[in-house]
Amino acid sequence: MDPQPHTPASNNKRILVIDDNRSIHADFRKILCPDTSARTSTDLDHAEAALFGEAGSPPPAAPACFEIDSAYQGEEGVALALAAEQTGRPYAMAFVDMRMPPGWDGLRTTQELWKACPSIQVVICTAHSDYSWDELLQNLGDSDRMVILKKPFDTIEVFQLAKALTAKWRLLLESRLRMADLEHAVQARTSQLETTNERLRTEILERRQTNSTSKKPATSPSRPTSPKAPSWPT
Repeated sequence: MDPQPHTPASNNKRILVIDDNRSIHADFRKILCPDTSARTSTDLDHAEAALFGEAGSPPPAAPACFEIDSAYQGEEGVALALAAEQTGRPYAMAFVDMRMPPGWDGLRTTQELWKACPSIQVVICTAHSDYSWDELLQNLGDSDRMVILKKPFDTIEVFQLAKALTAKWRLLLESRLRMADLEHAVQARTSQLETTNERLRTEILERRQTNSTSKKPATSPSRPTSPKAPSWPT
């Protein structure tokens, strides 16, 4: 399902974190949706300096802030993703832990996520070699919707993946919408041409019939035959 008007494609920074470790969720929130209190204080300092004509460096740019939702088991995460898709507010991407006992592991969770939401980008987070790369390819296919992130991960890795994959989701959606518009335009043009051709065929047929009728020779009325004079014997 495509995003509805209240969730513009260019603004979709919704991320789903699926991990059984609650502290991991807190780490993701610190990285992807940092506290703005420190920035607010800095902004006030710069505003005060500008008011009193004091020189100073420009305020730093606001960091990208993502909308984060949490699930602690694979089944719960897929249910959240499906509900978001059905309400027109899909997740652009998901961070999925590989080991989440006692429920689905990251591989099964990713498979079910793609069944429910084929466009979602997935980062599988793992600290163990649960599956070889060949096994992942065998089960998930050679997909460009998946990235492997080894634990422990760096802050910049998480941030860059979130930024790149949400942008990728948006670009793919825009591409699909553009293709749909082109297909609609082609169908409309084809229908218009078919209508025009049918009208021309009808006009040509009518003209042929008119010409055929006008070229027929006119038939003169037949004269009555006069009776023969009787012959008399001589």
